[in-house]
Order: sequence, then C-alpha cells, then structure tokens
Amino acid sequence: MDFIGRNEQLSQLSALWRKGTASLVTCQGRRRIGKSRLLDEFALRSGCRFLKLSGLAPRKKMSNGDQLRYFCESLSAKTNGESQIASGWPEAFKLLGKAIASLCREGKTLVVLDEVSWMGGWDVDFPGYLKDAWDDDFKRNDNLVLVLCGSVSAWIQRNILDSTGFVGRISLELEVGELPARDCLGFWRQMRGSVSPKEVFDMLSVTGGVPRYLEEIDPALTTDENIRRMAFTKSGTLFGDFNRIFSDVFGRKSVTKRKMLESLANGSKTLSEIATAIGKGRGGHVTEALEELELAGFIIRDRGINPESGLPSKIDRYRIRDNYTRFYLRFVAPYSTMIRSGAFRFAGLDAMPGWDSILGLQFENLVLNNADALIEALGLERSLVISAAPYRRQAPRGSSPADGGCQIDLLLQLKQAMYVVEVKRRATIDASVTDDVQKKIERLPNPHGLSVRPILVYEGNLSPAVNENGFFAATLRASDLLLR
Repeated sequence: MDFIGRNEQLSQLSALWRKGTASLVTCQGRRRIGKSRLLDEFALRSGCRFLKLSGLAPRKKMSNGDQLRYFCESLSAKTNGESQIASGWPEAFKLLGKAIASLCREGKTLVVLDEVSWMGGWDVDFPGYLKDAWDDDFKRNDNLVLVLCGSVSAWIQRNILDSTGFVGRISLELEVGELPARDCLGFWRQMRGSVSPKEVFDMLSVTGGVPRYLEEIDPALTTDENIRRMAFTKSGTLFGDFNRIFSDVFGRKSVTKRKMLESLANGSKTLSEIATAIGKGRGGHVTEALEELELAGFIIRDRGINPESGLPSKIDRYRIRDNYTRFYLRFVAPYSTMIRSGAFRFAGLDAMPGWDSILGLQFENLVLNNADALIEALGLERSLVISAAPYRRQAPRGSSPADGGCQIDLLLQLKQAMYVVEVKRRATIDASVTDDVQKKIERLPNPHGLSVRPILVYEGNLSPAVNENGFFAATLRASDLLLR
C-alpha cells in the first residue's frame, strides 16, 4: 500500500540532514500507530543507508543476556560483520559504533534502535551506557541520524527525555499519533470518492486513525461487513490485538491498568473516581499508572482553564482517547467466548445494545482528536487558543435544577472570548439543540464577562430552524470539517 499522510513528521526528519551534525531523535507512539513504517518511508525517500535493530519482545524468564545476544547477532547479520557476542552494553555499543562509522563514510545514515525499552529494560544502566556511547563515539559522525523508537513511551520519557544525562542532546522529539480523519480516507483507495461519510465515521469510531487497523479495510465491503470481519471473528485483527498490545506495553502491570480503562469506558472520570472504581486508594501508584496509560496513547488528561479563575483547572478528568480501546472493551470483550466459538452473530453496529449512547462518545472523540481542523475552520490562530478541552462543572449540592451542572463537549478559550462547541451526530438534529446549548451557556461561569460564541459541529440532517434563529455563530458539518 502507498504511504499515507505524516507529511509534517517526514519534513521534520528531513530537516535534520541539513544540520551538518549528528542528530539524536526520540520517536514515541502507541503500538500499531506506524512508527516503524514512518521511519522506513523516511529512509526510502532520503535514499540513505539504513540500519534497524530491534529489542526482543518481553517473555517469561527474559534476561539482559538474551537482549544482548539478539542485538549482536542482528548487528552482525545486517552489516555482514564478524559475529561477536558482547559481554555488556558498553562493548555492544562499541560494535555498533564501528558499524555506524563505516556506513557514514559512504553518506547519510539512519540508525533506528526500535522498541528500545525492550532492548534496554533489563539493565538499569543501559541509558547511561547509551549516553556515553553517543558522547564518545556516535555523534562524531556528521552524517548520522540515530532514532530511539518505542511504544513503551513511559520508559523513553523517564530514561531519556527526563534524564539529566540526555539534556541538550535530543535534536527532535517525535510523537506519532493517530492520522487526521481526512488522511484516513486514503485507506479506501479507489473508493474514497464514493464512500459515504456515515460509513467513514462508523469505521473511524471503531478504529480511530490507527494505520494498522485501517490497512485491513476492504473497500469493496460495507463498513458493517468490514467490522464484522475484523472484530467479530476469532482471526480478526481487532479481536485479538488489544490483549497483545496491552501485554507487550505493560507486561505484569497490565491488570490494574486494564481495570482503569474499563472504568472509563462509559465516560470521563477524575482520579478519585477512577481510584474508587478500581478499589484503590488515591495515591502515587494510581497517578503513575494513569501517566503511563496517557504516555502510551490509551487515555488523555483533560485539564483546561477554569473560566471562573482564569487558571488551570485543579481537577483533571481522564478519558479514553483511543477509539479502538473503548470499542473493544464495550463491544468485543464481553462477547469474546462466543466469538472464539463462532457463535456470535453480528447484525450491524446499529443493532448492538448501547451503540447509540457509545456512538456519541466515539464521534465526540474523533472531533476532539481533530480539534486543530476545527480551530482552523473557525479562523482562529492556534497560538491564541489558551485552552481547548472538554469542560464539566458539577452542580452544587442542594442546588435547584436551574443552577445545575454544566457539561460542554469542547470549550475553546481565548483571552477575550470562549467558544462553546456542541458535537452532535444524529439522523435529524432539530431546534432543541439550541435550547440545550443555551442552558449550558447560562450555567457556564463567566465572571470576566468574556464574549461567548456557541458552535455546532454535526453530522446528520440539520433542521433549517437551527440556522434560522441565528443562535449559533457557526454550524459546521463534520464531514466537511474532517474529511475534506
């Protein structure tokens, strides 16, 4: 398949060749997001020498010796060098340094240490040895770009990016996220011009913008049939992948983290609410686990500006960012036994119990994950937006219904204005949406008297009455906003 999207990342990487000195790069992102494919494409377009060495996937009784042996054997096989097994990482990096020097004498060279957390996770001194090798050897090669790549982003964050040893040494921190919705259309290939927005949004509501899942789309089939084949058969990519990637990323720590995700499957929660849901006390272990889930791309912490104080909110809310994760937990895992036996019958997404309610969350996630497209469509400078996050205000205890809480899908805050964004996907959206949003605005704290502009992002048939009353500053069809 032709390479799709990632133009900004490719441009950032290509700029490194113009530096004239060696570059050290970190590359992070969830599994299946296309990190390795991006680096492969960068090497292909650059026409450079390319050496990729990967860590071994964790398994029981794994040792540092296993990782060292695999590293040295791979290095020897890929460089046609003499087979040597290093006694430790300092010696292994000397062998790599010789290979790099030889390649760089021939021209531009890209070296990727893939799944570097697997490679170095069995030796606490691995980051220090790597830092010394960079300082003493690798960086002397002006034609070198060395990439530390991995899906265990927490390890890279703590051992490389937050390490004082690597301060001032990183040329580029590359975060590979989901593809924008408009780029995802490319996976329908020759059918991209004729597939309906409903089918596209149904598919993305299940997969998100994860390239590996989108590669499995058969453009000749309906979205329902693609989802049946991919998620509700025992050989389907979306059926077994969650457990594999979760185990690969978190290993023995996966049980508690999975419980956290399950607690978020129906909507966002605070740290205290998550701790209560999983039967844990609110403490450092819960906070650390949530940070690891966030770094791995499964969840996101929404911490906007509190409109009452103008300061960052003191209460963070966590939500599942990854649409596949929520879909799997809500609609695949409960039926896993039936799916394995071949007894599950899939009549279509619309017929699944609870799909209508979860569809709102999935679709809202798509809009939030593509918020930059919305900001651009509103004609706002991204640098002027000081906060872009969902907003929720609990109703005061004992308050009357008129003084109730406020829940806003997306609140864009600028110094002089707030944009209240309502996200709707229904067969028909009638004028009642105006009353709903008006009530939210009335309950939205605005002590500084900022301008408030309501915005509707929708997909479906919009009643003419919605625009006729002139309430919304803008009504934007999601298919125009996200797919063009």
